Amino acid sequence: MDRSWEASVEAQIRSAQERGEFDNLPGAGKPIPGRGMPYDESWWIKSFLDREQLPTDLLLPTPLLLRRRIERLPDEVRDLPTEQAVRSCVADLNAQVMAWLRNPSGPRVVVRPVNADAVVQQWRADRRAAATEPARPAGPPSPAPRRAWLPFRRRRAA
Repeated sequence: MDRSWEASVEAQIRSAQERGEFDNLPGAGKPIPGRGMPYDESWWIKSFLDREQLPTDLLLPTPLLLRRRIERLPDEVRDLPTEQAVRSCVADLNAQVMAWLRNPSGPRVVVRPVNADAVVQQWRADRRAAATEPARPAGPPSPAPRRAWLPFRRRRAA
């Protein structure tokens, strides 16, 4: 019975080849990706993230995601227009931290709520620095002025 099944499959493949259904397939004539590489158990996850252009941060456990967001908080709030918006952003992050602290999962990593006053103070300092910094032109930087070339003159001993 196995022989008849194999023969049926082979006949269908041969028929599809004759009709040209395997011609011009994507990747035809190209090497198989990952061939010759050591086996990776999570190859399909990595290929999915690459194919869908998703950030690899999605694979991190919750405490590490929270730590990473805390580290990136100054960049996240830098362009916010008001102090209230900054405080709201910090409050949202602190709510996530507190929810994780109430029901921790994943590796044991120290994660503490963020001090909103310190973030606001840094935000104000960054805004003052940006206001006092002179605006740079959008174009390419101008080259430094060239010095006039003066040939060396040797002094002759008298």
